[in-house]
Amino acid sequence: MNPLDYLITAPRLRHRFGGISDMTLWRWLRDPRLQFPKPLVVNGRRYWWLRDLEEWEAAQRLPDRGPNTS
Repeated sequence: MNPLDYLITAPRLRHRFGGISDMTLWRWLRDPRLQFPKPLVVNGRRYWWLRDLEEWEAAQRLPDRGPNTS
């Protein structure tokens, strides 16, 4: 199984992003500009696909602008 095919829980997700609070996660989910991945809800618990989070993280990185020429 591909390691990116795993689901992670909300506590693990918050830890992954530097220990953000549940309120911060709530805000990220409701801000359409961020396009944060939506969770899969099972029995009232939220889970995220690791591959979706990795894709979102990659999209947040700014493109390399090369060496500073100023």
